[in-house]
Amino acid sequence: MCSWTAAESDMVVKNRLVGFLLWQSILSSLIFLAFTITIVSWRSATAIFVSFFSFHLSQLLFSVSLSTVLSPQTKFRRILPVLLTAAAVSGSLSAVSFCGFNGRVGFKGFASGLFYASFYVYKRRWVLQFPIIQRPLFFSFKMGIPSAIIRALKLSAAAYLFSVLLLVFLPHHFSTDLKLGNFFTQHIISYAACFSMFLCWELTHHLHQVLHTKRFIFAPPKGSAAAETNPSEPLLATLEECSPASPLKYLAYLDLCMVCENNVDYWRRAAFFEETGETYKRVAAVCLRPLEQLASKLVQGFECSSDDKIFSISDQLQSPTNPRQNSKCHELVNDFQVYTWSARALASLTSRSRKEDRFGVAQLSGSNAAAISTLIACLLAVETLMGKKISLQPSHQLMGAFSTKSATFSTGRRDVRTGKRRDDPLYSKAYAMADVLRTSIYGIVSAFHHEMLNSAKAGLLEKDWITSSKPPFGTRELLLQKLHLFLDFQAS
Repeated sequence: MCSWTAAESDMVVKNRLVGFLLWQSILSSLIFLAFTITIVSWRSATAIFVSFFSFHLSQLLFSVSLSTVLSPQTKFRRILPVLLTAAAVSGSLSAVSFCGFNGRVGFKGFASGLFYASFYVYKRRWVLQFPIIQRPLFFSFKMGIPSAIIRALKLSAAAYLFSVLLLVFLPHHFSTDLKLGNFFTQHIISYAACFSMFLCWELTHHLHQVLHTKRFIFAPPKGSAAAETNPSEPLLATLEECSPASPLKYLAYLDLCMVCENNVDYWRRAAFFEETGETYKRVAAVCLRPLEQLASKLVQGFECSSDDKIFSISDQLQSPTNPRQNSKCHELVNDFQVYTWSARALASLTSRSRKEDRFGVAQLSGSNAAAISTLIACLLAVETLMGKKISLQPSHQLMGAFSTKSATFSTGRRDVRTGKRRDDPLYSKAYAMADVLRTSIYGIVSAFHHEMLNSAKAGLLEKDWITSSKPPFGTRELLLQKLHLFLDFQAS
């Protein structure tokens, strides 16, 4: 947990969980009532009440298990078997609530729940996907309803067939217990119950995504004493001390990115440039740390490949033979959202420091050089992962001399390999990350273009804009040549 304070951190999570369970119960009630009125209106009031209670109990079990396993990271979590068990039990209880107590109905619900949970795990749907555009909760939820209905229709049809096929292997006396009228009525009611259950789960999943990816403002109320003295402390404490997999840390990076990029919270961004420079150093450090970790992990993955052919790392995009190497490089997929927010926030803050930094703390602290060096080093590492060959040109060809070109393959083989790569999530994430990094670097270069050109003419570009320490990837000469390409607006 975080020291900002533990009670406040717990309150953020608790409030969102309570809100999620409250709205989930309302959705479940509406769906249950719609099913009861249209399908099984012949039931007695007592039976409907008991079914309503048991159905809510099953949905509560599924919702709690969903809240337990959902995470911003894509790493397979050991607690996911809990979701498989909870979905199977919840499915059995929901089916009995809809269709009445019966062994056959309960088994079909159990099989349908297990089928849904298996699909959920296979598609890695436990990962919290933060939206590109933050909308009001109502509109965000409304936008996902049509896709939830369509997915529920498809999944319920597949799950229903799956459960029916399983019944073939059951003993004859168990498979013929159900008597709900004629054959067609029986299957219509059973399928409607399966669809209603899956629709509840799809809407529950979507609601959880909407509520838990909504931006949280890590700042005291504007005009309060804390806002006047140290408004950045809640945000920085969360970023510095929360565990890497904590949803709060992801929310904090999202908040930081929006503060740096937008002018709505200008007073919060202005507080980063306070006179002592300590706040700016802390902000720059929390932005640099994920990018440095990304470059270091990619380097570890590269080192697992052959030493004499380091750029052949793109081979792992098709058929990785080294599990350790693959896991290191797939770190890009695992924390992609944090890496993009860090790069965007760092670039935006560095660019805005040119006009908003009244005390010059960004330049004096060396944060500008650290920012451009780390962003370029990360870009080189990601481009190497994409299969591009990096070569250092002679010093007399410095301007525009940095060469990044695709690894050499025969034409036919390259086409086949490229087709395979595009099906891999690492391929798409690597290209997306490279785009984010290039855009971020160009943002800084555009803001300081005049100053950088003057430094280049005076031979001081490396001294002013490349950090003196060893970069996380490549060499200072490589970084300098890549920076020249950006100055010429030729980096691609």
